[in-house]
Amino acid sequence: MKVISVVGYKKSGKTVLVSALVRNLSRFGAVGTVKHMEEQRLNSEETDTGKHFDAGADTVIGITGTELVSFSRDSDLEHALDLLCDQGLDFAVVEGFKESNLPKIVLGDLEGISNVFFRMPENVDMHEELTASLVGMALAQPDRYTLEALVKKVRKNHKIQKAGAIGTFTGIVREMADNEITARLEFEKYEPEASKALDRIREEIKRKEGILEVLIHHKTGVIEAGEDIVYIVIAAAHRTELFPALSEAIERIKAEAPIWKKEFTEKEEFWVHDKEKDRKQA
Repeated sequence: MKVISVVGYKKSGKTVLVSALVRNLSRFGAVGTVKHMEEQRLNSEETDTGKHFDAGADTVIGITGTELVSFSRDSDLEHALDLLCDQGLDFAVVEGFKESNLPKIVLGDLEGISNVFFRMPENVDMHEELTASLVGMALAQPDRYTLEALVKKVRKNHKIQKAGAIGTFTGIVREMADNEITARLEFEKYEPEASKALDRIREEIKRKEGILEVLIHHKTGVIEAGEDIVYIVIAAAHRTELFPALSEAIERIKAEAPIWKKEFTEKEEFWVHDKEKDRKQA
């Protein structure tokens, strides 16, 4: 799922721009949006769903004849994006959240914004040429994946009718190792070689007997203890072909893909490949 954010001052034309992006991106796939609503309460305490929520329900879903609305106590942007990604959407357009690390279109002279890929005047006329240019920039953004999104993608493969099993592997940041606490890890890909290596591993495993589809996604940047690092999803005709393929995939990723790992513990921080090199030379 490709994600972009639109930020600017109030009445700068953010909603008009988001609407234009949604209309045009929907030609290329399914689109979801996230809107920063400040401190407004949408689920009033006077409604039945509001009473359920105030009674202590963690999630409340209201269903009408034309809509399904979900209210949750988890109001984090990352959680909202993961929910959209889990649905198998192709794009997410976020209105607001200027403090996020998302790639951004900035309206007006708003300053102190990170990861800006386009800046434009407030309330500009969204003519066809400008809209097409912005859509092109959105299509060029990196993909965000969740495990559920990858499983959905595998299920859409036309070969899935031959599958008897779908298996997944999720690598997470281990917090406790040898009585030492790891707070977080940082991953850095050496591109384009890293992507080429992952593609090669995927294609070679797909050629094995009984393997129908292989998807691999390895995250980069800082990942906190307990959070996900890498996803592997494989569809196979039989379970006897599935489990060896999953094991081979993760071992080959660790051995062949130039992805560097920096570890942050209570005592120190270090690049793991440097430490392993020092041990071999000792």
